[in-house]
Amino acid sequence: MNHPSGSLPPADRAEIWLRRRLGRAVVLSYLAALLLPGPGLWLRREHTLPLGTAGGLPLSTGPLLLSLVLFSAGFQVPVRELGRLLRSPTALLAGLVLHLAIPLLVIPLVAFVLRQTPDADGGSGLVTAMILIVAMPVAAGATVWTGKDDGDQPTMVGLVLASTLLSPLTIPLVITTLVPLLSDDYADTLTTTGHTAHGGFALVGVVLPCAAGILCRLALPTAWRGHALRVITPVALVGSLVLTYVNASGALGSFLAHPRPLLLGAALVVATLVCLLSFLLGRAAARLLRLDAPSSSSLTLACGMNNSSASAVLITTTLPDKPHLLLPVLAYGLLQKTAASRVVASASRA
Repeated sequence: MNHPSGSLPPADRAEIWLRRRLGRAVVLSYLAALLLPGPGLWLRREHTLPLGTAGGLPLSTGPLLLSLVLFSAGFQVPVRELGRLLRSPTALLAGLVLHLAIPLLVIPLVAFVLRQTPDADGGSGLVTAMILIVAMPVAAGATVWTGKDDGDQPTMVGLVLASTLLSPLTIPLVITTLVPLLSDDYADTLTTTGHTAHGGFALVGVVLPCAAGILCRLALPTAWRGHALRVITPVALVGSLVLTYVNASGALGSFLAHPRPLLLGAALVVATLVCLLSFLLGRAAARLLRLDAPSSSSLTLACGMNNSSASAVLITTTLPDKPHLLLPVLAYGLLQKTAASRVVASASRA
């Protein structure tokens, strides 16, 4: 049942207001990181929560905020509505196959192009960052964009959920397959990161928070679920913006300390190329499969929208000495939202 905006509870109105301005809020997060990176750099550091005589509990802001966002995504999954996907799984299966195949098609092309540049390592740093982006599961935020254009929401939610649950297998697989494209130093770096992803990050940092959200939704009585959503969803939206600010502070703070305009330009170009190719391949696959407009929109968004926040946290925690790798990650995070808005606008005109 639809309610006039004036009759909605304050928490719902605040959430709607923030969602409608999410793109601008992300830009403001980047701007805040550029002008006032100090608090973000402090939050990036590991802190210890005192536990009396027992010592202290180490806490890292990035992983905690990522867990909050993924818990919220899991809590919003309408599990009982996913049953129809088993009766018509074409879009879901195509999305999962493409999510695994697109990195294997796009990244070698990007690596080949970068090898033609005068960069000493053939652009291995940029390729490393791109691999860590495209290896991640479908971004939970894709469900927001699907909802805006009346897309196939169950398929979109299914793709987010399935790619997340499979990530402990798919992330190391993508990384291992693409490592030979890198120079020796970055190959060793990415191999170490892949071991971390296989050893716990994908499971503890990605799957468990999402699964916890799903279980909490199933456990709560229906009457309580709506009240919980009114708290969890806006808090998670704010948490995602803070996470964006924290990640951007690391990248932009390093850039301001040691300006590298060519690196920034290259990061923007490479992120644009990977993002554009991913969306185009998703759109082409949807047309080839002759999916209806809602399913086509969901498949296209799933192919182009990866969880860049997870890749940023992985880089921050495993490669703290390489903050420049966050530049293409931040660029991709902004570009995929811009591309998603174009997909939504195109679907609305269709």
